[in-house]
Amino acid sequence: MSTHLRRMLLAACLAACAGAGAVEPDAAPPNEVQILYENALQAIAEGRKNDASDTLVRVIEKESLHAGAYLEVALVQCSLGHVDEAERLFAIIETRFDPPRAILELIAEARDSGCDEWQPLSATSVSVTRGLDMNVNQGARNPSYIVEQDGGQIELPLQDEFLPKHDNYTALNVEHTRDLTPNGLSGFAQYFGRRNDSLRQYDSDSVYAGVDSQYRFGAWPVRATGMVGFTALGGKLYQRQLQLLARTGVPLPLPSRMQLHVTGGITRNDYSTLTNFDSNAYDVLGQLSWRGDKVYASLNQGWQADHAVRERPGGDRHGYSTTLLARRALWGEVSGEISYSYQSWRSSEAYAPGLINTVRDQNTRVARAILSWPIARNQWLRLETRLVRNRENISIFQYDNRQIQLSWQWQDR
Repeated sequence: MSTHLRRMLLAACLAACAGAGAVEPDAAPPNEVQILYENALQAIAEGRKNDASDTLVRVIEKESLHAGAYLEVALVQCSLGHVDEAERLFAIIETRFDPPRAILELIAEARDSGCDEWQPLSATSVSVTRGLDMNVNQGARNPSYIVEQDGGQIELPLQDEFLPKHDNYTALNVEHTRDLTPNGLSGFAQYFGRRNDSLRQYDSDSVYAGVDSQYRFGAWPVRATGMVGFTALGGKLYQRQLQLLARTGVPLPLPSRMQLHVTGGITRNDYSTLTNFDSNAYDVLGQLSWRGDKVYASLNQGWQADHAVRERPGGDRHGYSTTLLARRALWGEVSGEISYSYQSWRSSEAYAPGLINTVRDQNTRVARAILSWPIARNQWLRLETRLVRNRENISIFQYDNRQIQLSWQWQDR
């Protein structure tokens, strides 16, 4: 049982023993107090301890015999390192209420820890992957390109470097997150590197770092993220990226276990080795998800606008995306996941006037299947296969790909 869940159960037990459900003559309506209390518990779950403490104080001001609020705010003050305030609240709980033994043990544990200064939580995950990629370079599906010239057609064979090339690869992914403040601000860093056995010019390295913060505006939970990233290809800097995201839960009267989130983002892309490909991208994504006892399913629908900074081939482009995902426990602790995504992009201008006079219309389909099973504490093996079909009206950009990989994952949590 998690520490947070244990605290909630003990707080509910203390409230029941103390009769906290009774309302004093001048107390606020029970529904208002309960809403405040639930908001405080949500703030604790999201790591917003200062917000939680302020909200719990409001609960106590409106209902002075709310034992659960006293216990939660005392533990929050203890975790923030406010020894004197935590001890004052512990004493109130012990003298004003009749706490059961489990509550007294919880208070004793907090006192034994000394209510030291705030301790930031951190988490690290590592993944090592070995896989096979059937089209490392996204080589063209058709070995030749037909050009309309002087009322006729000329078939131009593509050079070997533009045809599909397969290779085995090894990949490493490391992620680390750490609380920066006691009120929901955290930092994160991620590294992803891939090394091909033979096609080393397509080796890649990516580094991302950023901050993440959670807020709540009434019934609207908001998560804001700022991130900067760098990608190298073949040992040379390829792309710089700056991204701002905001994700909010939409408080609609949805069926039980169903949630709706909307994410909006702005991304700046700068390319070091490509001319006139820099862009500013804007996207909005809606996610409808359902979580059962053994099944999780989601539907994502997104809309994107990618505006060229300079005279990029094809100019600006607009698109939309759809992703269906389902995850289910299969047998024992083994789980399976399948997903299907569709991405459409359409440019606003001819790709290369005089040579390729077509307005690019791109449609990409990706199907994926994963098996995951635990092998030790905090360790998993994941077998993943992926099928890509990229179809568009300019044949030299069409490509197919298949990948299969086996990963070992470890999480420190």
